[in-house]
Amino acid sequence: MFDVITIGTATRDIFLTSPLFKVLRDPAHLKKIGFKTAEAQCFALGGKIEISKPILTTGGGATNAAVTFSRQGFKTAALIKIGEDQAGKDILDELVREKITTLKLQTNNNGTAHSTILLAPSGERTILVYRGASEDLKLKEIPFDKLKAKWLYISPGRISFETVKKVIDYAAGRKIPVAFNPSQYFIDLGIKKLKPILMKSKAVILNREEASCLTKADYENSKEIFKRLDKVVAGLAVMTDGPRGAMVSDGFNIYQAKGFEGKKVIDRTGAGDAFGSGFVSGLIQKRDIKYAIRLGMANAASVVEYIGTKEGILTKKEFEKSKRWQHLPIKISKLTHYEII
Repeated sequence: MFDVITIGTATRDIFLTSPLFKVLRDPAHLKKIGFKTAEAQCFALGGKIEISKPILTTGGGATNAAVTFSRQGFKTAALIKIGEDQAGKDILDELVREKITTLKLQTNNNGTAHSTILLAPSGERTILVYRGASEDLKLKEIPFDKLKAKWLYISPGRISFETVKKVIDYAAGRKIPVAFNPSQYFIDLGIKKLKPILMKSKAVILNREEASCLTKADYENSKEIFKRLDKVVAGLAVMTDGPRGAMVSDGFNIYQAKGFEGKKVIDRTGAGDAFGSGFVSGLIQKRDIKYAIRLGMANAASVVEYIGTKEGILTKKEFEKSKRWQHLPIKISKLTHYEII
């Protein structure tokens, strides 16, 4: 019996950095052409862009989350699909080093998923994604007899809706709590389609853009976003908001926290995975939303101080012993009249 099994993506990540990667912010024009955040990463078209030495790491929601759970002391497994290639071998080797059991599936039909991250000096990034084997996890390949865990954490990428729904139905039938971190692929299916999954999830973790897209509420209208989420999420609705922090609704109250202040942000890649898996780790440990938020925020704050999605993930000892992570103001307001901090 595992404490947590993560299910979802596993990738080879390649980071490219250059001072010539610029972040453009222009609400008046960018929103009109489809950029909901009113931000874009730019570089000269047709030019030759000088970059620093490429940095190779591993990523993917399932492996990132698995590292958090393992470092927090949980007996952890990861169900992933990779190619029979060097990138897949590197992922497996890293999971072994992190003391994570791999419920791996390998294929010759597709290579291991790759992400190329264009990293700006400010820490903002654009990710170019090859889904590869990760999106090809089929229902018939799921080893249901091995899904013996106290929790499931699902970060599905483009795994089919039918496969994910069957896994969540299986978990619900055995009273295994599920944390669901839907990708944009699932968000685009719409709230009506996702409702059967959301209603069986103990925690649903989204960023603000995803939450706005799923609920069709205005990007800046947090109150309306949560009103609509709470109608379809039976458990906790969790919304991360980048540097502005995170919010959690339990259906009665809104918990709001800004991020930890401290060192310079180097790379925001993996911050969402770090928060989500840290938050769920806190829930499992203490069954306390405030503690879970603090652990999630600390994990995310640590990760963004390094390039890559795993290096800064906190161990249980690092979180508990460092004075830096011991205090985080959290505002609790009734859902009907909370104010944004």
